[in-house]
Amino acid sequence: MGKLTTHVLDAAHGCPGSSIKIELYRIEGASQVLVASAQTNHDGRCDAPLLHGEDYRSGVYQLQFHAGDYYRARGVTLPEPAFLDVVVLRFGIDAGQEHYHVPLLISPYSYSTYRGS
Repeated sequence: MGKLTTHVLDAAHGCPGSSIKIELYRIEGASQVLVASAQTNHDGRCDAPLLHGEDYRSGVYQLQFHAGDYYRARGVTLPEPAFLDVVVLRFGIDAGQEHYHVPLLISPYSYSTYRGS
């Protein structure tokens, strides 16, 4: 059965992004439906897949990573409003492909992502 996973790396500090709130939405027309919410662990990963089982299906999804809150909690001074407060990644899933891994590399002023394995 397929699954969707993610992890966060803090490129500014050279460590996993721990305790970052993540929300996953399914895009249905003009609506966004909250599918899952999680927080990264000490290794920057979620303890369970964000999508799996019957919830895992083809469609357009959006991950929201609360990077601004993470950096504020680390004591990083950010401009207000923060340049990157919530990082939004919109992507498609073809349920015929078993595993989608969407990592995020962040800093207060940049981010990068890719489809991992």
